[in-house]
Amino acid sequence: MTASKPLIGITASYDEAEKRTWIRTNYMNSIIAAGAVPILLPVTGDRDVLAAILSRCDGLLLSGGPDVDPSIYGAADPDGLAVLCPARDTAEIFLCREAIRRDLPILAICRGIQVLNVTLGGTLWIDLPAQRPSTVTHRQATPFDVPVHSVRLLPDSPLCGITGRETLAVNSMHHQAIRDLGSGLRPMGEAEDGLTEAVWMPEKRWVLGVQWHPEWLSAADSPSRRLFSAFAQACQP
Repeated sequence: MTASKPLIGITASYDEAEKRTWIRTNYMNSIIAAGAVPILLPVTGDRDVLAAILSRCDGLLLSGGPDVDPSIYGAADPDGLAVLCPARDTAEIFLCREAIRRDLPILAICRGIQVLNVTLGGTLWIDLPAQRPSTVTHRQATPFDVPVHSVRLLPDSPLCGITGRETLAVNSMHHQAIRDLGSGLRPMGEAEDGLTEAVWMPEKRWVLGVQWHPEWLSAADSPSRRLFSAFAQACQP
């Protein structure tokens, strides 16, 4: 008898003007290729609905998207540098907090790692070019499936063990990033300029966050495929 495939909830992008929920197919494809079943989570403030759906999921993928509202972590954005989606913030912070409480496996990607950090009381750089200039390309133009900088992994970190590498070549599509780590998070990778690019929660079953987009790389990049496979395996019911 074939073992059941894990069901993984993926947070969605939301277009307020068009009232449209959507996701890039490469998230779905990466989860399917890893042997799991993806399901798109609604962007809603109804906690009962979100909790009911999450109770049926074996894992949570926090996807990429717009910025997290700086006011959530006690910061101000007087220059209006952040691009916000309050509805996503409300839904995803609840989902993240609830998944951690239930000890569900979590893979947090780009915006996702920022949501994870803020949920746990951490802070973000609101705009890297303005607040933390660097020669490292953190916001590349298309194509997005091409690496633009490297990430050095801690030798004893979960991601080093999963990928079999101490250095990863990654893509990069963000202008915000972790500033102060949230409670319970530990760094496991950084860019050449010292920016935190990967984190984990050692006290939880499987919670990993990466600042890059492995879903864009997974078709041709074995470390990215191993990451999704490890996530799917951790979600196995």
